[in-house]
Amino acid sequence: MPRDSKNGRRLGPVRRAVIEIAFIVFLFYSNLLMGEFTATNQPGKSLTFALRDIITPTNLAIAIVSSLVGYSVVEYLRRKL
Repeated sequence: MPRDSKNGRRLGPVRRAVIEIAFIVFLFYSNLLMGEFTATNQPGKSLTFALRDIITPTNLAIAIVSSLVGYSVVEYLRRKL
C-alpha cells in the first residue's frame, strides 16, 4: 500500500510534539519524586506513598501547562535559529 506523503508529513510533527510534551511531563514528575524523597526522610516512607502524594490533579495540570509552554518556547527557538 503506497504511503500518502502529505499525510506522513503531517503525522511526523504531531508525533514529535506528543513525544516532547510527554518527556517534559516525565521530567516534571521525576523531579517531584526526587524532591519528595529528599525533603522528607521519614522511616517507612515507600514509593507508593510518595507517588500517591505527588500524583494529584493539580500537579497534572501544572505539568501539562508547563510542558505546553516549554514545547512552544523550544519550537519558537528552533524556527528562529
